Amino acid sequence: MIIARIAGATRVIGQSQGYLGLPLRDELREVSIGGETVRCRAMVTAWEPTPDEVERIKSGAPIYLCVLGIAHPPVMLDVGEVPE
Repeated sequence: MIIARIAGATRVIGQSQGYLGLPLRDELREVSIGGETVRCRAMVTAWEPTPDEVERIKSGAPIYLCVLGIAHPPVMLDVGEVPE
């Protein structure tokens, strides 16, 4: 996957640590937890699959989410709008 610049990015993280930098958008999201809708803070990033990854996804390959460490935070995967 290739890091993309998300529309409305509010900051870029990781550059000061020597990484490429990850543009993200801070936002409030409404999510259902235990049947109750709550508002929580979220950091949203955008990723673009490479042409090879697109072909593998079209052929049924799964998309993996890797969280580094041993404590798993709540995460969500979503599909964005089609680029113009």
